[in-house]
This record gives sequence, structure tokens and C-alpha cells, in this order.
Amino acid sequence: MNIPRIASASLAATAALVLLGSAVANAAARAPAAEPPPGGVPGVPVPALTWTDCGDGVYQCTPAEVPLDYRQPSGKKIKLQLRRWPAANPAARIGTLFIHAGGPGSSGWGWVSSFASSSPQEIRDRFDIVGYDPRGVQRSQAVSCLDTAAYRAQWAQVSTRVGPGSFDTAARLGAEWDAACEKYSGEVLPFIGAQNQARDLDVLRAAVGDPKMTLHAESYATFVGTVYANLFPTRTRAVILDAGYDPYKYATDPYAYDYGQYIATEQAMYRFLDWCANKWPDCAFGSAGSTSASLALKIRAILDDLDANPILDPSGAVDVNGATMLSELTFRLNGGTRRWVALGADLKAAQSRTGPLMYAIGGSDTTFNAANVSVDCADRVYPSDLNELRTRLAKAANDAPLTAPGMAYGPPAYDQTHAPACVRWPAKRHSRYTGPFEASGSAPILVFGNTGDPDTPYADSVALANTLENGHLVTWVGEGHTARRKSACTEAYMYEYLLRLAVPPAGTTCRDAPIPM
Repeated sequence: MNIPRIASASLAATAALVLLGSAVANAAARAPAAEPPPGGVPGVPVPALTWTDCGDGVYQCTPAEVPLDYRQPSGKKIKLQLRRWPAANPAARIGTLFIHAGGPGSSGWGWVSSFASSSPQEIRDRFDIVGYDPRGVQRSQAVSCLDTAAYRAQWAQVSTRVGPGSFDTAARLGAEWDAACEKYSGEVLPFIGAQNQARDLDVLRAAVGDPKMTLHAESYATFVGTVYANLFPTRTRAVILDAGYDPYKYATDPYAYDYGQYIATEQAMYRFLDWCANKWPDCAFGSAGSTSASLALKIRAILDDLDANPILDPSGAVDVNGATMLSELTFRLNGGTRRWVALGADLKAAQSRTGPLMYAIGGSDTTFNAANVSVDCADRVYPSDLNELRTRLAKAANDAPLTAPGMAYGPPAYDQTHAPACVRWPAKRHSRYTGPFEASGSAPILVFGNTGDPDTPYADSVALANTLENGHLVTWVGEGHTARRKSACTEAYMYEYLLRLAVPPAGTTCRDAPIPM
């Protein structure tokens, strides 16, 4: 069939356009994806940082405004407070090392001084070390829930043994907590979760002028770091996640995550008691013939006595009871074996109702736990069924009978104690992040885990390293929470990675003795 010349020309032009479109499409497919703007959202202004002396002649401070709600980048702002150690050798400067202290609720602003002073000179020479209080924490528009008097009153109502009214008390205290948080901090509660924290980090990265992120994150901050690596994988230079969170379990299965922490705490307590029983000349709480079981009974007797006969303050209010002592006792396990001798002496003193384990809830607990609980509840959704809450708390208390009952049925406090508050959390969760968590396309990410971590189970660090597409696990065989400042071997790997991007061989395990206090 003959085709008219006009039609032939038209078809030729059409074919050429098709070929051109195909070439453009193939080129677009081969081209790298466009880099997202700072914070990952168009229209986010990068704050101008004005560093001034903090008043000590050593460190520099500045505020930085970021969007309260990244869905409305030009709307209300929240002011973060930053502090830095300026690189001592600017000519050899690599960039900024951001440190995130985790918690949630810990101050990165305050951490800068001890982090810098305990780092090798080459780290102090070649990095600006920048810490900050994340949104909702301390100097950065701190979340406020109960005041200290009301919070102390909550602690006065609980016991370290499970009784007929334990669940109802826990549920009521959780509801009181929620109402106070909503009343005093309702405007910020929806926006303090990990996704917004990760976006804040990227805005701060842009503000200091670094093309890529160098980050040291501990404990809860490992989840924020994981979220950052997923939102901005190509912007990662070096990311250390010390005492890693299993991101899928933390974000999507909160009861299972809490249960792992309850069991880790109980097991750490019994490892200490095993040591105390076998090293009783060094452990003042032990004696000839002691066993871990007999020492656990001695702790149980101290807690029972304080539950029945609490120490009162001059006004007649409860100052110390079994629950407040238990909270301090379990927290001190985080220090690891280098604190065990002191912990044995502290338990010996507790038998006569003296010493540091006679712990009274104060303002620092009120402040820290307001953020600790609120951020967790912003990040996680518990099933709303109170019967499931009842069942889950009962299982934790049954399976970790020495340490879990006083935490599970106590006021909202540290980490695994949040379910009674979070299950009916009143705020929206506009800053929650639920995945993916593989961080495809990121630089190598180092995960550090302690086999005897009483707070963040070692299995979580393993899971995190396996989840990350470019994750690399370094294990320390030792006790305590976080590897840094406990193992010199793990620190050596950390610093070589930060300075020279050196990645340890697969399966790297450190077995060194703890760094002396």
C-alpha cells in the first residue's frame, strides 16, 4: 500500500518523537534521584547559626529554629539549643560530629563537655563536636507533664509486689499522666517523635555547612539515627549506633519490645547477684554460703520493708519506698561490672535504710521522664484494649519477678514502664516513623552492642545490624549500657571509623576489661 508523502512525514516525525521520549526516559532512569532539600521537605528554612561563647571560655552555644510541624514548614517554629566544642585544629578539620544522647530525654547539650574531654585528641582536633537538646527535651521547649509534687505522690501509691489493685492503680496513674501532658504540652506532643528529630538533624547538618552527616547516637538515639539513614541515605558519611534498638520491634510491636527490656533487666540483676555470691569478700552484700537466690530474697526483704514502712519527709509525705529504691537499683546496673563493688556496698547500706539506694524522686526525674514517656508514646501505638494491657503487664511481672512488678505497675517512668500511659495516649502522632528501616544506599553504618546490656538487649543490636543494608556489628562481651566509655577496644573502632571511615571486619568482637572509672 502506498502512503501519501504528508502522512509519511508525519509518521517519521512521530517515530522520532517516540525515540526521543524513550531516550529521555532511559536517561532519567539512569540519572541519580534528586537530592531532597534540607529536612526532606520543600520550603524548610535553614537557620543561620550564631555561635557565641557559652560563658565558660571553652564551648560555644547557639539557638536554631526548626519547624514544629514539618507538614507546615513555614508555620510555627520550635527553638533547639546547641552547644559545640570547636575543632582545635581548624586546618585539619573534617567537619561536624553530631552527638545525640538518646534517653529519650537526655541532654546532648550537656553531653558535649564529657564527650569531648573523653575523646582522643585527634577527634577534638578534627571535629566540631555538636550536641543539642532535641525538641521537647530540657532547653529545647521541654515537655511538661506532672509537677514534682504530683509525681512524687504517684510513686507513693505503688508497691514492688503485685496485689489485687496493682493493675487498676497503674491504669489510673497512666491516665493522670496523660491528662497532665495534654494540659501542659498538648501543642508539641504530636511533633516530638523520631521522624521530626531526624529531619531536625538534617536541617542542622545543612546549617553547619556539611554535605554529609557524621553522627554518634546512643540507646534511643540509635532509632533516630536509623530513621535519619532511611530518610537521607546518601547524606550519611559516618553513623555510629551504640546500644541499638531493633527498629521494627520498637516501632511496630511495643509490647514485645518492652518485654525484652524487662527480661534484660532481670537477667542483668541476677548476673550481678551471681558475682556477689561468688565474690562476697569484694561484695559487701554477700556472705559465705550466699547464692544468687538467697541474695535476691534479701533484696526482696528490703523492698518489702520499704513498701510497708516508707521513709517520710519532714511534712509526712513518702520520700522513699520500695518502688523508688527499685528504680535506682535497676538504673545503676547500666554502669556494668566496674560499678558492682559499689553496688554491693549500696545494697548492704540499704539493709539499714541508708545509702544512695534510699532514693527520693526529684525534679530531675520529673523532667527526664516527661520527655522519656512522651517521645516513646509519640513513636509507638499500643493496642487500645485494656485487657491486653492487663495480660502483658502480668506476663512481665511473672517472668521477671524481682525487678518487673515495681516497674510494670508503677507510675510512667523509664522505658519499658510506658504502656499504661501510651495505651490511651491523647495526642496525635504526626512525627511517627514506621519504616522502611534498611537504609538502602547509605554509607556503612556501625552498630555496637554489649552482650550484657541491661537496658537495650544485645539481640536488638544484632537485629539492627542485620536490618540495615550496610550495617556492621561490633560486639563487646561485657556488662552495662552502651559500649563507649566501657570498652577501649570498641572505642578504637569508633574513632578510626569517624576519622578515616575504616569499617571493622565482619564478626568483630571485643573482650577487653572495662575502662576503669
